[in-house]
Amino acid sequence: MRELCAEYEKRLSAFCKLQIAELTPERLSERPSANEIARALDAEAAHITAKIPANAYVFAMCIEGKQLPSEAFSQKLSSLAVNGVSNVVFLLGSSFGLQEELKKRADFRFSMSEMTFPHQLARVMLLEQIYRAFQIENGGKYHK
Repeated sequence: MRELCAEYEKRLSAFCKLQIAELTPERLSERPSANEIARALDAEAAHITAKIPANAYVFAMCIEGKQLPSEAFSQKLSSLAVNGVSNVVFLLGSSFGLQEELKKRADFRFSMSEMTFPHQLARVMLLEQIYRAFQIENGGKYHK
């Protein structure tokens, strides 16, 4: 998965300045209680919030978010650029997702599928879709 991420990071370098901030998830017991999960999500949210630039447009990746075809996603990113948005942030949560306040802070709740994917696979899929969006916008042959 890391090799695939590295490949898309390399490809994206032609289109944007990409920065991935990977935070360490909070440690939980073997069978965490709802309160323990909530505390962990709160702690993770504080670390995530500290990394978000003040003027960033934020996509919260969550299963209840809106799904977009690749072309519409490309148009959304292009529209942000045209409107002067230079910082776009995608939030991928831990295995327990994202804290609700982070989702509320987001400008767009985004879902790639109703299915649940491992974090590393979701990252690869998201990077691929961002790359695809740039290819669509620039008339590249990658998107068919």
